[in-house]
Amino acid sequence: MTTDSRARAFDKAAADYAMSRPSYPPALFDVIEELLGRPLAGARVADVGAGTGMATSLLSERGAEMIGVEPGEGMAAQFRSALPGVPIVRGDGNALPLADGSHDLITYAQAWQWTDTDRSVPEALRVLTPGGALAVWWNTHAFDVPWIAAQHERIAHHCGVKSPAGTRLSDGEATRLAGLAGLHVARRQLRWSRTVPVDIHLANIRSRSAFLVLDETHNRAFLTDERGRLRDIFPDEMVTETYVVDLLLARRP
Repeated sequence: MTTDSRARAFDKAAADYAMSRPSYPPALFDVIEELLGRPLAGARVADVGAGTGMATSLLSERGAEMIGVEPGEGMAAQFRSALPGVPIVRGDGNALPLADGSHDLITYAQAWQWTDTDRSVPEALRVLTPGGALAVWWNTHAFDVPWIAAQHERIAHHCGVKSPAGTRLSDGEATRLAGLAGLHVARRQLRWSRTVPVDIHLANIRSRSAFLVLDETHNRAFLTDERGRLRDIFPDEMVTETYVVDLLLARRP
């Protein structure tokens, strides 16, 4: 299964994605403004891999002048429904459909790993204004929470993928793996939680790329078993998920 086919698999689960995926805490955007040295209000921002528009919406609420860039039609349709007043164009980070020096900030929320950084980094630098920045971030799971760590071991086994690492990367290693070595990069990590009904939690699992490429009957059996385990931990069927947002912000030289 190729990386591209997993990335495009999101299209068939766009509604689940929009309904169940966790958002981002307000503190994330406070930190971005701090690192930029300016408010987001009035900044020209391109949200790449915009998906259903979750991050785009939050940036827009801060007053940024937004455009979304999204390769998948299913995800783009959800974006248009949620944000009818925000323009969106089809494209991806390896060949941005944006003019040279046209944006103050380029953002990737959960989407940077789907790019080829040998292409996407030069593309971002091309599109950024002098002094502009590229911000990439992910909601990562808090694996120091025992039930979360155990669940992700089961998910990895079910999907036939590598188990998640229990330790966090150093700043230098995170920068290198993100393809941003050689740029001036700041990293911040912010812990936060949300509490959602068990159905939303399971829909979140169901919307992940590694699940979407598997047999649906096999997935249903896994999720039924997982529901039973969650009821033992959360008898009221309200699941508290804990995340750590991992942000890397690189300034254009």
